[in-house]
Amino acid sequence: MENKKFQKLSTAALIVSILPLATFVPTLFHMMLGDSVRSILAGVNIFSVFLGLVLSVICVKNRDSRSMINILSTVISSFWVVLMCGIVILSLFIKEL
Repeated sequence: MENKKFQKLSTAALIVSILPLATFVPTLFHMMLGDSVRSILAGVNIFSVFLGLVLSVICVKNRDSRSMINILSTVISSFWVVLMCGIVILSLFIKEL
């Protein structure tokens, strides 16, 4: 029963980790979005990245529930966190120039 719970949690972590890619869909179709919509999408991206990272770390932390899906979602979420931190640091350096 415990393993089934972690399996559902790992699937949810993978889906939430991939969710930020959905914001590229309007770009692919050349849709123009307003500032408020872009701000909402940015907030949803930040929330989903951190939620995906927390869920995947919870799943990977348990030795019995470690699987390829858990490791993949952890890697994807970690990539998004590093990318977001890099963008923030870059914007701070550019603002100083």
